[in-house]
Amino acid sequence: MKILITGIAGFIGSHLAERLHANHHEVIGIDNFSDYYDVTLKRENAAALSQLDIKVMELDLREDDLEAALPKDVEYIFHAAALPGIASTSTFEQYLTNNVIATHRLTVAAAHLAQLKMFVNIGTSSIYGKDVFCDEEQMAKPISNYGVTKLAAEQLVMSQSRLGNYPACSLRLYSVYGSRERPDKMFSQLINCAIHGEKFSLFEGSLEHKRSFTHITDIIDGIVSTIGKEDVCDGQVINLGTDQEYTTAQGIQTVEKLMDTKIGIDLKPARSGDQLRTKAVIDKAKKLLDYNPQVGLEEGVQEQINWFEQ
Repeated sequence: MKILITGIAGFIGSHLAERLHANHHEVIGIDNFSDYYDVTLKRENAAALSQLDIKVMELDLREDDLEAALPKDVEYIFHAAALPGIASTSTFEQYLTNNVIATHRLTVAAAHLAQLKMFVNIGTSSIYGKDVFCDEEQMAKPISNYGVTKLAAEQLVMSQSRLGNYPACSLRLYSVYGSRERPDKMFSQLINCAIHGEKFSLFEGSLEHKRSFTHITDIIDGIVSTIGKEDVCDGQVINLGTDQEYTTAQGIQTVEKLMDTKIGIDLKPARSGDQLRTKAVIDKAKKLLDYNPQVGLEEGVQEQINWFEQ
């Protein structure tokens, strides 16, 4: 099967490309190599994918001629490209263009792909709001520009299904971590601090925040399980994550235990847009996708530590 991945040089996109290639699919990708974080890391990911004969096209979904650029025989699209996080350095306009305008242009271009079997949007639990412990029927109440624009992007994709233009679904991911995680994410920062003896920047009140920390392996398992299930996935929003819940404090303690060190804390003022709790309810994923996350927190963090130290 010929599969297109957007954001292919990023954390989730690169792992997804490797898995699909290993499953004998023909994979091509798009990435604009944005400077949200060190572009060198994305270039390294892209170079590794090229070694597998995975074609990586440097394109900007917001500006380039997508109808001309996209291969006409693409059968699946996994849309992972987005401006992530709640960084104070990112403006609303940047979230709007990267997450909404880019998605709109891609969904329009996808309508011209005659062999398209399904468009899979890679969404986020951030669209639910501040305190998340719910199934997919819960009304979305995002509290950050990231969450607001990702909800809009999701609806653009789902509207194509509702209009009957092509099958589409959206996967809402929960607190993904593992090798190649973005440098600004929690476990990347913690491991870096442990290695270099630096203090970890902790936002006030966040020690008690709760998350369904989900290893990248379990997330990719869920994403690829949509293939061949167009009939059951079309029009569906599906949570992907572990149903185990951990506090930020437990995350810190896990890194300290595995790396046999104590990490100092640099307390920062509370951050606007932070969620208090995101616990994945995955009954729907289990039913539709036979989804069964397996990687425990210590095992997953150890994998990331091993990668980081290399």
